[in-house]
Amino acid sequence: MSAAQLFLDAVSVLAQQVNITPEAPPGSQGILKIVNWLSWFVMLAGIAALIYAGGKFAWERWHGGAVEAPKIVLGALVGGIIATSAGTIMTQITTAK
Repeated sequence: MSAAQLFLDAVSVLAQQVNITPEAPPGSQGILKIVNWLSWFVMLAGIAALIYAGGKFAWERWHGGAVEAPKIVLGALVGGIIATSAGTIMTQITTAK
């Protein structure tokens, strides 16, 4: 047997897919409940930031102050996008084949 054939055999053995079925550990319901509460709080904070930025837009328009409200809106939108897509991203990463 040649070295190339041995290498190809080793690669084919190492490249075989291992079927793993994820299973939640006992007592994980409490952790999942906390994660759900945190995601709810993140959404609430994003909505509050958008409302605050809207008021700041009006205040800056009325008084001619520095324009900081667009940064708040952008931060709230980016944070909301990351928070809402985090679960989907992690699911895709952990179930990638």
